[in-house]
Amino acid sequence: MTAASRRREVTVADVAREAGVAKATASRALGGYGAVSDEARDRVLAAAEALGYRPNELARSMNTGKSKTIGVVVGDIENGYFGLAMRGISDAAKRAGYDIILVNTSEDVEAEIDAVRLLLDKRVDGLIVAPASAYRTEHLREVHQSGHPLVLLDRRIESLPAVSVGVDIAPAARAATRALVAEGHRRIAFVSALGTDGERYSGLPLGVSSVTDRLVGILQGLEETGIPISPELIRFEAHGAEKTHAVIADLLALSEPPTAILLSDSLVALNVLLAFRELGIKVPRDVSVVAFDDVDWAAITDPPMTVVSQPIYDVGVTAAEELLRLMRGMAPDATTLRLPAALVERDSIGPVAVSAQ
Repeated sequence: MTAASRRREVTVADVAREAGVAKATASRALGGYGAVSDEARDRVLAAAEALGYRPNELARSMNTGKSKTIGVVVGDIENGYFGLAMRGISDAAKRAGYDIILVNTSEDVEAEIDAVRLLLDKRVDGLIVAPASAYRTEHLREVHQSGHPLVLLDRRIESLPAVSVGVDIAPAARAATRALVAEGHRRIAFVSALGTDGERYSGLPLGVSSVTDRLVGILQGLEETGIPISPELIRFEAHGAEKTHAVIADLLALSEPPTAILLSDSLVALNVLLAFRELGIKVPRDVSVVAFDDVDWAAITDPPMTVVSQPIYDVGVTAAEELLRLMRGMAPDATTLRLPAALVERDSIGPVAVSAQ
C-alpha cells in the first residue's frame, strides 16, 4: 500500500487484499464468527496486524448481533462502594473480552431512565444497574421482560425477579449495634444519604433495599437489647458536606442527643467527620462512630474507625459473572446473591461520656 493510503483508516477490504482472501472471509476471521480455515484466519490476522487494522465495532455488531459491551448504571461514582464495585465489574468483563460503558445518575431516577435508554440504544449486550429507587421501576421491568440480560447491583427490587447481587449486611449491622450497646450507648443514631424517603424515618421498607438492610440489622440489635427505637435518631438526605453538617448539628441539638452514630457509607462518614471537626466533636470521647465500608482511610483516621467491612470488589466481580451467564443464555446461580459482611473493631467506639450518662 502507498503512504497516502496508509494515512486513511484501514478497512476489511484492505486486510482481505493483503491476505489474499475474499472480503467475506476476512470479515468472518476478524469478527470471530462463521467458518474460516485456520490457514486463512492466520493470514488475515497477520495482515490486520501488519496494516494496523482496527475493527469497526458498529459494523461488527451489525454482523454478529453483539457489541461486546456491558452498560453499567450507578448512583454515585464518588461513593467508594461503587468505585470498587466498578473495578470488580471491569476486571471480570475484560477477562471475558467485554468493554464497559459507565453512566452515573447522582441517584436520580429520571437520569437512570435516560441512562438505560441510552445504553440500549448503543446496543449493549447486557446491563448492570444499581436502582436509585424501588418506587419507580417500570424502565427496569421493561428491560427484564424484554429478555435483555439485566443484573441489579447492591440493591434488589422485591417486585422484580431480576438477578441481584449485593451484601448480606443486616447481621453485621446488628453486631455493630450490639457493640455500641455493650459500651453503654442507648441513644444510637443512623445517618444516610438516602433521598427517596424524606429526611426522617417513617417505617420500613425504604426506597433502597441496601439501606433497608442496614436499618433492619440496627433495629434488631436495639430490640434484642431492650432499647426502644427512636425515629428522631434516624436521618436521611445527608448528601454533601453542607447538608450533612446540618443533619449532625440537628441531631446534637436534641434534648437527648445521640452518643453513638452509625454512618451508612464511606462518603457519609467522611462528611460527618468534617462536621465533627467544625463542631469541635471528638471521637469517641464525645460520640462513638461506626461506618459502613472499610475504605483505605478508615484505618488511618484518628482514632482508626470501626467499620462494617463489605466484599465490594467481589460483589462487582459476581455481578459481572452473573450477567455474562445470562448473556450466554445460561440460568443464573440464584436470583438473589448475597456476600457476607463483617464488623471490624478499631478505636472509634468508646464508653458513654459521664456527662451524657
